[in-house]
Amino acid sequence: MAEPSFAEVLGASTDRCRNMDAPLADRLQAFAEDVRRLSPEFGGIVDRMVARLDGVKAGAGSPAPGEPMPSFLLPDQDGHLVSLEQLLGERQAVISFHRGHWCPYCRINASALADAEPSITAGGGKIVVITPEVGEFTAELRGDAKANFPVLSDLDNGYAMELNLAIWINDEKRTAMTTAGWDISKFQGNPTWTLPIPATFIVGCDGLVKARYVDPDYRKRMAIEDILAALKR
Repeated sequence: MAEPSFAEVLGASTDRCRNMDAPLADRLQAFAEDVRRLSPEFGGIVDRMVARLDGVKAGAGSPAPGEPMPSFLLPDQDGHLVSLEQLLGERQAVISFHRGHWCPYCRINASALADAEPSITAGGGKIVVITPEVGEFTAELRGDAKANFPVLSDLDNGYAMELNLAIWINDEKRTAMTTAGWDISKFQGNPTWTLPIPATFIVGCDGLVKARYVDPDYRKRMAIEDILAALKR
């Protein structure tokens, strides 16, 4: 019998962390600690990638509070086109970029958003998640999170590039991911090895950004409490 991949080994940890009765940041940190404990080498590779991205201020040029959010028209998990204007018809938009269904941190975050969806809806918001994956896998992320919100396909990271969020995965990280069992090229339908920086934008009904969270360290995400607070402003 073949040895399980690192991705498979981390499956139980993903489930444990996302089901913790704790704030999202604590769940993500618990998973990051499991990764570092199980593979200090992989953890070090992630640290180096994050340092490289921090050094070039990756994501800093994305839409800031008070600026207009660029429009989009993207297919959801069922192939239906969704636009920003459609989302903003009656509600504020909570737009969250995820790396993909394969990413444990994204699975933890998507589950947290699904759990918070009633509160976000009550606060006047509408969640939409965007990934660079083809429809089969956006549907898988949505189903895994037991979410009601749409998960949109930003194929080739076109919208992420417009927002200055797209990053190239360098050789060291690509080799580590592939060896671990995460070959994202088959999920994205292309071999470019480009991903979005996980980011969340709260967009008011006027189309202006009210708040944003952009961090090249994909192990961190916008707190649910901060999303709810932004919707009230």
